[in-house]
Amino acid sequence: MSTTATASASGERTKAGIRLCTRQDLVPNSGVVAWHEGSQIAVFAIPAGASTDLELYAVDNHDPFSGANVIGRGIVGELGGELVVASPIYKQHFRLRDGQCVEDESRRLRCWPLAFDGDDVVLLQEDSIVRA
Repeated sequence: MSTTATASASGERTKAGIRLCTRQDLVPNSGVVAWHEGSQIAVFAIPAGASTDLELYAVDNHDPFSGANVIGRGIVGELGGELVVASPIYKQHFRLRDGQCVEDESRRLRCWPLAFDGDDVVLLQEDSIVRA
């Protein structure tokens, strides 16, 4: 079962980035939606193995197929070894790691880099991202 909450983001800038919500706002294996500069961001917290750590993923909440802001209400699962979220309307699957639609290569959700800063979930600043 998927539960969606709306995070009350303060948008305040921290040393690490822009605060979107807190760890307490997150629901494991489900989405919450945060606002940032006019965009709705679907934030997913996925348990990392047997530990209590959470992996964070953030994609656009706007479903490009239906035009509705519903991705944060989607069902999280695995498809072909990839973590995905299924749109609750037409059921297309989007990979959480890069936003790519599994069924239609021409569609992709925008992704945002997130991290924990203490108990805050922050949107990382572009200059703080380490690229491989």
